[in-house]
Amino acid sequence: MNFFTGKTVIVTGASSGIGKACVLEFAKRGANIVLAARNAAALENVAAQISSVSKSIAVATDVSREEDCRNLVEAAIKNFGRIDVVINNAGISMRALFEEADIKVLKQVMEINFWGTVYCTKYALPHLIASKGSLVGMSSTAGKVGLPGRTAYSASKFAMEGLLQSIRTENLRNGLHVLVACPGFTASDIRNRALNKDGNSQGDSPRDESKMMQPKEVAEKIARAVLQRKRDLILTADGKMTVWLSKFFPSLLDKIVFNHMAEEPGSPFKK
Repeated sequence: MNFFTGKTVIVTGASSGIGKACVLEFAKRGANIVLAARNAAALENVAAQISSVSKSIAVATDVSREEDCRNLVEAAIKNFGRIDVVINNAGISMRALFEEADIKVLKQVMEINFWGTVYCTKYALPHLIASKGSLVGMSSTAGKVGLPGRTAYSASKFAMEGLLQSIRTENLRNGLHVLVACPGFTASDIRNRALNKDGNSQGDSPRDESKMMQPKEVAEKIARAVLQRKRDLILTADGKMTVWLSKFFPSLLDKIVFNHMAEEPGSPFKK
């Protein structure tokens, strides 16, 4: 029997990108899926795609709202009676120099990326401990190294990682599995929706999405990591090299990261 058969998986940011790919992957593996995102119509569309292989519910959720996250967890328990995996995937990025960015931009990114993880995790945690389940945080290389022009995004991912690491240690004897996943640059719409210095969507992605890792591949690796109860997952060679350089050659890495990010089309800073 498939390990995930009959298990219940909550996925935030489930209407597109990595979140949608995780829904499809875990549904294929037999799990009951609880889909969460702000766009109810898009959620229903994704839920329809898995109706032949999985039971699911779609719960319109703005993860920056605590009450929405509480309702999401309550809906999962009401419909399926248990929670085995929570994938904190909902997120937003930004692209602007810190000195030029409106404070509201930093707050919005933190409210979704960090506080959204806090809220969903807080209400789901007792159920995850009861099932000895898995808590997953979708982080980034930006949660390992501060990226110029992405100050709020990096801050939110650093904060998420600290939160999850602490929760992991607090629950060493409770059977809780905590996975911090860092996909690296993945083809999705997160860059299209990234906020500019004024809090508006930047529109076109500054990167060639066709050359990036695809969401389906990320979802497959996350499912495998949950099955194997891994603690960390860094999916790209560049990501692994970045983490290694940050430990042993941090000053060199600063220069590499600066030059790399400055070469983006429309970068807010230049070499």
